[in-house]
Amino acid sequence: MPAPSRDEAWELFCEWTESESLRRHVLGVEAAMRAYAERYGEDAELWAATGILHDLDYEKHPDLETGHPRVALALFAERGYPPELIEAVAGHAPYLGVPRETRMSKALFAVDELSGFIAAVALVRPTGIAGMTPKSVKKKMKQPSFAAAVSRDDMRLGAAELGEDFDAHLAFVIAALEPRAEELGLAGDTAPAA
Repeated sequence: MPAPSRDEAWELFCEWTESESLRRHVLGVEAAMRAYAERYGEDAELWAATGILHDLDYEKHPDLETGHPRVALALFAERGYPPELIEAVAGHAPYLGVPRETRMSKALFAVDELSGFIAAVALVRPTGIAGMTPKSVKKKMKQPSFAAAVSRDDMRLGAAELGEDFDAHLAFVIAALEPRAEELGLAGDTAPAA
């Protein structure tokens, strides 16, 4: 079977996942993956589908010892999905020890945690993601209690592996998410002032 289209990936993800926040997360990762694919001249549809599918089994199989992303990887192999999609999903989970050798696998690792962190920053800003700068994100990174589960080291490592300056990477991912702010729930308080 060829690679799933973006829409096929989304349909499959929604069959597996009811959590609105997890759905929004993968849509954010998709936006960043598509933007990087276009920047690098890669297959944007494949990169978008990979961004959506990377957390396919997380809601049903959250156990990192036996579950996520192993269940999804087995399904992708069974369906004959492209090896680069499978390798990227495996590589986004450092605990599996799968090296990130392709540009797509490096990009997925680089945008996964970061897009979630950017979303968390946007949620505490009155303006949401609008006008967000790398400085705003880095300020929150210095607060250990903020989005404490997100590895700051992994976010920096992802940019380095991808060969991107960290500040430029932050700005690029923010810019990829901003046009989809409404869909991602990151538009902030858009009510007019009284």
